[in-house]
Amino acid sequence: MKRRICFLICAVMLMTASSARAGLEQNVNAKAAILIEQSTGEVLWEMNADEQLPIASVTKIMTMLLIMEQIDSGKLSYDDMVQVSENAMSYGGSTMFLEAGEELSVTDMMKGIAVASANDGTVAMAEHIAGSESSFVDMMNSRAQELGMINTHFVNTNGLDADGHYSSARDVSIMSAELLRHPDITKFTTIWTDELRGGKFQLANTNKLIRFYTGANGLKTGSTSAALCCLSASALRDDMQLIAVVLGAPTSAERFESAKAMLDYGFANYRINRLAEEGEVICEAAVINGVDETVNAVAKNEVTVLEGKSGASGGERRVYLNESITAPLSAGDVIGTMDIVNENGVAATVELCAQNDVGRRGIGMILKDIILRFI
Repeated sequence: MKRRICFLICAVMLMTASSARAGLEQNVNAKAAILIEQSTGEVLWEMNADEQLPIASVTKIMTMLLIMEQIDSGKLSYDDMVQVSENAMSYGGSTMFLEAGEELSVTDMMKGIAVASANDGTVAMAEHIAGSESSFVDMMNSRAQELGMINTHFVNTNGLDADGHYSSARDVSIMSAELLRHPDITKFTTIWTDELRGGKFQLANTNKLIRFYTGANGLKTGSTSAALCCLSASALRDDMQLIAVVLGAPTSAERFESAKAMLDYGFANYRINRLAEEGEVICEAAVINGVDETVNAVAKNEVTVLEGKSGASGGERRVYLNESITAPLSAGDVIGTMDIVNENGVAATVELCAQNDVGRRGIGMILKDIILRFI
């Protein structure tokens, strides 16, 4: 289809922080690690990111993702009551000390999972959603495939050591980024201390960065004899959401220090430039046979570009409008696209939509226009 082209120039800053990046190798002590920016998915630094490793309770990121998807789809409510089975009660390690027959709300279960890393809570939720833990694990593996997590296979919901249960730093960052697309999750992952059962059970967050790192908002710790100390740490500053994944750190302190080093590097060297807001008017488009002669073309989604804090190169918005935009139009109809282009090529593409309805002119209006032009 032929298209008319509008060019809207904008500045795009780019850089490589090679020296600072190299310094991370000395400050990250782990078997594997990765640092990404959440909204774009861009990798800022990585080390052995595709190695298949046990991930301990970091597994619960996928468990929580499926729970949040159930909630946001309306299939599950925070107020729903979850009954504890004998099987769920039997799990040891980190627990919320569930009793068989006990009922807790989904909200309380999520607190136990996100804050106290409750193994029994994950099983109770799995049984509530899928009928059994094994069926829920099938859901976990299916979702991992959908997300492109090619180096991941789950055997259980909580990350207890088991043959065939593994993931990679890159895959953990993928499911972490997906979990953060559900804004309510940080209501749980940012809790420092809380209580359940009317104060009878105290919760304390296993992720110490929540209290001691500015902007920290998640996500999950994990440690077993096979996995050693693991962490998916997320932090938000100046509208930039970073995720630092550490797998196989020798000690708990080293996993936190490694994550802090990566996050510090990311915040010091990069920023998010929002080049278009969702619903922002980008340009005006002519409408054929419309009651209105034009309609505003608006960005369907927010457009963000990750860029360096120093160094710059030229960039531009390129707006492509469909050649024939004909009434009738409904608000939201796609009438073109916009590319964000920098020195590396197309950095992002967003659809452009009609801002409002535009009715089609009737025969009477068309005849009237013809007569007026003739006169």
